[in-house]
Amino acid sequence: MPDAKVAAGRSPAVGVRGAGLVVTWLGHSTALIEIDGVRLLTDPVLGRNVGPLLRYAAMPAIPEGLDAVLLSHLHADHADVRSLRSVAKSTPIIAPAGAGAWLARKGLANAVELEPGESTRVGALSIRATEAAHDGQRWRYGHVAGSVGYLATGTGSCYFAGDTDLFEGMHELAGLDVALLPVAGWGPTLGPGHLDPERAATAAQMIEPRIAIPIHWGTLGLPNRRRPPREPAETFARLVAERAPQVEVRVLDPGERTVVEPRR
Repeated sequence: MPDAKVAAGRSPAVGVRGAGLVVTWLGHSTALIEIDGVRLLTDPVLGRNVGPLLRYAAMPAIPEGLDAVLLSHLHADHADVRSLRSVAKSTPIIAPAGAGAWLARKGLANAVELEPGESTRVGALSIRATEAAHDGQRWRYGHVAGSVGYLATGTGSCYFAGDTDLFEGMHELAGLDVALLPVAGWGPTLGPGHLDPERAATAAQMIEPRIAIPIHWGTLGLPNRRRPPREPAETFARLVAERAPQVEVRVLDPGERTVVEPRR
């Protein structure tokens, strides 16, 4: 449904919203993106565990005053039902095509589905779904839906990749303010449809954002394993410095916030 509109909600608990671009990484693929006072939450995973996966990072505060949730796909470490219910009972969820029926069965009926290339509006922002090279099926025999990334644009612009491998259309995203790029996962290896630090650095070369923030690392892991390492994010930062020195990398700890100054 291209060019649908989602009304931006307003919560009195939020207070005065400022202009500009702010990103808070809450861990794994969950980030709070604030552009021109509009608050977007990506792939909410906010609890102590997701199935067998334990949260090794600090527990985040539950964000309030959200205007929309951006859901990239239905894998359990991205579409966590408990977390979605905690933040999206009355908040619109922007989701890939095919995900709406699954969300409705979970009591989350306020969804706008987008195919890659389609867009919607949240307040003053344009939200466009982008391609993602990733299998979006919930389980091996589970619900089938698409997999997307998102480009949020107002006076600033932020690309949230979700889960993806490299794809040719990344070149079309060139010139962004911020790119949130996955660099690892929760296990010792990555399957197809993911970016490791080296491939994420290639993505940064292709997109050339002003700022790249590595996500999808150091948060979740299996029991009886050591805390997920910081090494993937640091390797990504080193490779980007070598290959695309014009891109600034900001490695955030879970819960850390960064303010992006406007272009001059």
